[in-house]
Amino acid sequence: MHNELNKVSIVKSSQQGKVRDIYDLGEELLIVTSDRISAFDVVFPNLIPDKGKVLSGISAHFFKETRDIVPNHFITDKVEEYPKELHTFKEYLQGRSMLVKKTRVIPFECIVRGYISGSAWIEYQRTSTVGGMMIPEDMQQSQKFPKPLFTPSTKATEGHDVNISYREMLAHMDEWIARELKDKSVTLYNYAHDLLKKSGILVADTKFEFGSIGSQIILIDECLTPDSSRFWDIESYEIGESPKSYDKQYIRDFLNQSGWNKQPPAPTLPDEIIQKTREKYLKIYKIITGKEIS
Repeated sequence: MHNELNKVSIVKSSQQGKVRDIYDLGEELLIVTSDRISAFDVVFPNLIPDKGKVLSGISAHFFKETRDIVPNHFITDKVEEYPKELHTFKEYLQGRSMLVKKTRVIPFECIVRGYISGSAWIEYQRTSTVGGMMIPEDMQQSQKFPKPLFTPSTKATEGHDVNISYREMLAHMDEWIARELKDKSVTLYNYAHDLLKKSGILVADTKFEFGSIGSQIILIDECLTPDSSRFWDIESYEIGESPKSYDKQYIRDFLNQSGWNKQPPAPTLPDEIIQKTREKYLKIYKIITGKEIS
């Protein structure tokens, strides 16, 4: 389908990312979210059925709900509102695509951590720091920080992203831009944490990406999805343990135990892992949107 969309007259160019296919329509972009799965920056040969619809649907939901916190690039996810040249692809595009504004991408991932887990926990065990910041020496895995931490990373086009400090980020941009990215990211995190806690989900951490249109900072890419966030089941949350999650951590945990060296090529995932991952994604989709995948 990617090749077929490339032949549409209004498509100027396209790029295929690890999960998303992006089509340049001139003034706008068409983002199509596939069922591909990546972990440790490597794409796997398996597909996770309906994963693209989950990611696209959750992003569209939160883009609509958070536009008063920070403007975003979302225009519509209704195929009938797309340029008419795309209508013939409605069956494929419905539910897994959105039309968005074109922005100048700011090449950093804006990560907010409310709890110590993942790479932050690994760094802390090694150096007593998270994102280069000194942290109290008595923290345990999965423990809540006194307040959310902003820990950016570089956004690599190839290979692995690199965690950096906020001070290092400041060296690459005007201070007001860095401060805006930090403030908006933390505000979005706090909004999501407070909202989803009511539904029995803890947002342990999440990442945002931003672009600009003129002097305006715009939220782009995806928003509070199980690919970009850690969603923990509050009933299984216990300090010192890795809680039950509704996100990609399930696959990461499997891979960490599999002996894979985290270098391409990626191994084939067992059917059981694919099915359980799909179930987790569908579960968080229903919790967030109140809907079933159609």
